Amino acid sequence: MSTATIERVSSATAPLVEFRDVGMTYDDGTVALEHVDIEVRRGEFVTVVGPSGCGKSTLLRIAAGLEANTAGSCETRTDRVGFVFQDATLLPWRNVEKNVELLAELGGLPGAARAAAARSAIDLVGLAGFEKSMPRQLSGGMRMRASLARSLTLDPDLFLFDEPFGALDEITRQRLNDELLRLFDQRGFGGLFITHSVAEAVYLSTRVVVMSGRPGQIVDVVDVPFDTPRDPEIRFTSEFGALVGRVSHALKEAHT
Repeated sequence: MSTATIERVSSATAPLVEFRDVGMTYDDGTVALEHVDIEVRRGEFVTVVGPSGCGKSTLLRIAAGLEANTAGSCETRTDRVGFVFQDATLLPWRNVEKNVELLAELGGLPGAARAAAARSAIDLVGLAGFEKSMPRQLSGGMRMRASLARSLTLDPDLFLFDEPFGALDEITRQRLNDELLRLFDQRGFGGLFITHSVAEAVYLSTRVVVMSGRPGQIVDVVDVPFDTPRDPEIRFTSEFGALVGRVSHALKEAHT
């Protein structure tokens, strides 16, 4: 059985995470993934799109060391990994500030240092002024901002995003897409993002990976040529529409 190997990045050009011929078969015989090759370097934002059940989230769990692939290899070459889930997963008895401090606290960062890291992250995601608010007092978008801030306290080299904006309304989703791109432009981390939204995938990414239904295999890889920082108005251009059309077509072809 192959497992994810975690080590410090030794070269600025080395992939932060590298999947090579990765496959995943569960104990009940379900084949979730076959022959998956993906790599993500610092300064790359790679989004994976595909139907439900094609193994997208499994890829993230393998990269994070939460699951072991059963074929091929996955190397995650940093121990500074941020993971943002579909749900904000905030502790309801902690206010925003204390929720954002949580990962740094669990990592053993001293109190003053983690408080400073939390304040900086809260400012970065636009939650200044809500430090003492409880999760129940926040909108869905604000809760996701707090979740993002919590991972930012780790100063990750690699960010893993498992459909973090899928439950939000379209306006809030687009706003958070803009905020995430701003953070990506500032920090230059590597991003591996999962979504069902083709438009979101194209807008956020430097590269979009299209997967088939189960067992998940790569059917197309689409490079996105737009520079960052990215003008939100690019969503309304013919070039953007053409890329959305190509990804959508690849998804459709994979299911016919």
